[in-house]
Amino acid sequence: MPGGLLPGPHRPARRRGRRQPLRVRTTVSDALYTELLQLALQAAGRAGELLRDGRPADLAVAATKSSPIDVVTEMDLAAEKLITDLIADRRPADGILGEEGASSEGTSGIRWVIDPLDGTVNYLYGLPTWAVSVAAEQDGEPVVAVVTAPMRDETFHAVRGRGAWATGVWAGERKLACRPAPPLDQALVSTGFNYVADVRAHQAAVAQRLIPLVRDIRRGGSAAVDLCDVAAGRLDGFYERGPDRPGSGRRDRWPGKRRRDRWPPRRATLGRT
Repeated sequence: MPGGLLPGPHRPARRRGRRQPLRVRTTVSDALYTELLQLALQAAGRAGELLRDGRPADLAVAATKSSPIDVVTEMDLAAEKLITDLIADRRPADGILGEEGASSEGTSGIRWVIDPLDGTVNYLYGLPTWAVSVAAEQDGEPVVAVVTAPMRDETFHAVRGRGAWATGVWAGERKLACRPAPPLDQALVSTGFNYVADVRAHQAAVAQRLIPLVRDIRRGGSAAVDLCDVAAGRLDGFYERGPDRPGSGRRDRWPGKRRRDRWPPRRATLGRT
């Protein structure tokens, strides 16, 4: 060879336009998730502003659901309509499932799951702990979620593969992290109660058994806010336990006979790093 150089290893010429499926899929997913997140933030933010600034002084119950104390107000309905109208305008091929009855089948593989006002009783009474929840599923798997708590001026959001974050005037923008799980007797836990009297009685018995075992129990009135507070390290855990309704396929049936409770409660979120 000229100059005494040995030929190097054979390297096949790179073909232009060579497909890289994994990278392409990842890029497409990232772009889609960013689009869904921005829409969820906008929808939840607008609904939160409507609920905060538009609450009538004479707000009353518009309807009830599972029991006379499981209430819906005109503002629940207005907030859900605002969210669903915005989503339908921006992404008309997506499906929708709303707490207050909004439902539509989609063709895109994306479905939005919406609770326009979590903590309606608090809102009805003028208490500040309530939230708007907007999430997006892709082929049945959650990929984006937003919870905004307007009276705390705080918004939580999570995207699959990117972690969970909070923004607000209280502590700025930060990545969420649970507290290290403490011994049970040092745990501050939160819970919620059902609106059906028989289930509430069962839950009260569970709370009676639990309270001597933990630091204390909180009952804020919005499970969405409670779960975000667990994620932010403000609570050590959240649980809600009640007999299952008929048709669930489990042996714990509601409101008939039940087997002896298992401990700890099945439905629980415990803080962990």
